[in-house]
Amino acid sequence: MPHLLPPAERSRRVLALSLPIIGGMTSQNMLNLVDTWMVGALGPAALAGVGLSSFLNFMAVAAITGLAAAVQAMAARRHGEGKHAETAVPLNGGLLLSLAVGLPLSLLLIWLAPQIYPLLIDDPDVVREGTVYWQWRLVAVAAIGMNFSFRGYWSAVDLTRLYMYTLIWMHALNIVLSYVLIFGKLGMPAMGTAGAGIGTSASIFVGTLTYFVLAMRHARPAGFLQRLPSTEQLRGLTRLGLPNSIQQLLFAAGFAALFWIIGQVGTAELAVANVLVNITLLAVLPGIGFGIGAASLAGQALGRGAPDEAHRWAWDVYRVAAVAFGLIALPMLLWTEGVLNLFLREPQLVALGYWPLLLVGAGVLLDGLGLIMMHALLGAGASGVVARVAIGLQWLLFLPIAYLLGPVMGLGLTTIWIAMMAYRGLQAVIFTIAWQRRNWVSIKL
Repeated sequence: MPHLLPPAERSRRVLALSLPIIGGMTSQNMLNLVDTWMVGALGPAALAGVGLSSFLNFMAVAAITGLAAAVQAMAARRHGEGKHAETAVPLNGGLLLSLAVGLPLSLLLIWLAPQIYPLLIDDPDVVREGTVYWQWRLVAVAAIGMNFSFRGYWSAVDLTRLYMYTLIWMHALNIVLSYVLIFGKLGMPAMGTAGAGIGTSASIFVGTLTYFVLAMRHARPAGFLQRLPSTEQLRGLTRLGLPNSIQQLLFAAGFAALFWIIGQVGTAELAVANVLVNITLLAVLPGIGFGIGAASLAGQALGRGAPDEAHRWAWDVYRVAAVAFGLIALPMLLWTEGVLNLFLREPQLVALGYWPLLLVGAGVLLDGLGLIMMHALLGAGASGVVARVAIGLQWLLFLPIAYLLGPVMGLGLTTIWIAMMAYRGLQAVIFTIAWQRRNWVSIKL
């Protein structure tokens, strides 16, 4: 590839790398929304329990999903340097660490789940529905870590289409399994939220197997399952992955804390918050997908010794992504009640979610910028900076304010969402400033 491509070619390069990531992640978020729709038929307690359990599970797997950014940064740097026979060695390390951490963590949390859940919410119906769902989701912790490591590798070496194909297949299977097991179709017993958990974990294992088959075909020349990472490489993965894992852990813990805070306001508010968060994840999807693309493009440019090009890639990615951000915000801004009616059956719940959803739509462009800059920083190896900013703003600013506004002052769900959008906007500004300062240029991987 030339040192600096013309603008039109750079845009095509961004789209070729990022669109498959977005396509795969869209299937993930659509799955979350379909699961929410199916579980919503079981009542507010099931909906609230699954929502809280989803973030508890996110928190549980954060210790290994952070390896994805480390695998991507190291593999992209090797790819940019032209060391193609070494690009899969970081992937081997990510898979090894996923097993070493994931298996014992899974067993421990399955055992502790019945003791942990009642500490977070005192509604017995929510505890009953949520605990069993979480335990079944915990079965797949190690597999999730491995899947994220594969995602980091496919993104680093411009094979994101394999990630997209696998996720679409995996999530289509998940929808079928969950529907059958939740409602008792095809002769199976109706298992409710437990069926949703079983369906999701089973599809994750199928996805992991699919990734291994694809890697044997496409990554063997790059060292897949042929070379163990050296001690130095494992230290590098840990050094890059640990701050991101801690950030992901505390980010998920922060959402669990937020659900606890909202649960103190009311069960109806908690059920609406679950829907709002799933819609928000869909709304920021282009930011995450394009951000992963920016991480690979910046990392490859740094591997070629072109820091100016690396800096420009993040802004080129945002220029392309801004169109998608605008399009995805329109339904939330112009058809707010219609969006909420897809997931909430009761008018009073729709009314609770109306203004918070408008706020989400209004903040998509700025939040998307922050996500692209955050991932670009991760691709350059600046995971420590990202972790400090994200953790500090969430835990030292947003959560205390949310608790004050909600349970203490009784100002309700809309006020909490105003605080959330303000915190996300400030985070976007700080990540953008950090990218512009270019301190990441000197980081060696």
